[in-house]
Amino acid sequence: MKIYMIRHGKTAGNLKGRYIGRTDEPLCGEGRAELLSGCYAVPDALYVSPLLRCRQTAELLFPGIPQIIVEDFRECDFGSFENKNYLELSGNTDYQAWIDSGGNLPFPGGESREAFQERCVQAFRGMLAEAAKKGCREIACVVHGGTIMSVLAALAVPQREYYDYQVKNGCGYLAEWKEREQADCMTSLTEIDCTCGACRGKS
Repeated sequence: MKIYMIRHGKTAGNLKGRYIGRTDEPLCGEGRAELLSGCYAVPDALYVSPLLRCRQTAELLFPGIPQIIVEDFRECDFGSFENKNYLELSGNTDYQAWIDSGGNLPFPGGESREAFQERCVQAFRGMLAEAAKKGCREIACVVHGGTIMSVLAALAVPQREYYDYQVKNGCGYLAEWKEREQADCMTSLTEIDCTCGACRGKS
C-alpha cells in the first residue's frame, strides 16, 4: 500500500516560530497560496487530523474528497509552551531544561514524547487495518509534523531518530507499507513537496 504522509500548510503561528499543538489555527494566507492547486491523483482514502489546519490543507490538495477524521492524529499538547516561541520562553527554566534534554523531557502540563508517539502509532495502525479492510492501494494522511515524526521513527525501515523526520509545512513522505513475518514496517521513503501547486519527489 502506498501512503502519502503530508504535513499541513503554514499557519500564522508557524510563521512566528510558535509551538502550535492543541491550538486550532487555520491556514494563513501564505499557507493557502502555496497549496492552491490540488496535486495528487485521487487516493482510495483520505485520513486527516481533526484540527482545522489539516482539514483545510486536505481540502486544498484533494478537493471534494471525503475526509476521514482520526482523532489521535492531532498534534502533541505542548502544555505551558503552547502558542509561544523561543524568544517568549527565553529565561524559562522549564524550557531550558527541555532544550538541554534534546527535546526528550515531557512538556510541562502537556504530553511526553513517548505518550504522544504511542497514541499516534496506535492510531496509524488502526487506520491501516481499516484501509486494508477496504482494499485500499493508495491512501493519503494530512497530519502534523509531530505525527509524521512519531510514526516514521517507530515504523520506518531503516530506523532513524525522531527528529530525523522533521519536515517543512506542506511537505512529507511517500512510503510503501509492507507486512513482514516478524514486523510490519514502512519502506521506500521518498520526500515530497506539496507547495506551489506541484508535488515533487526529492532524490
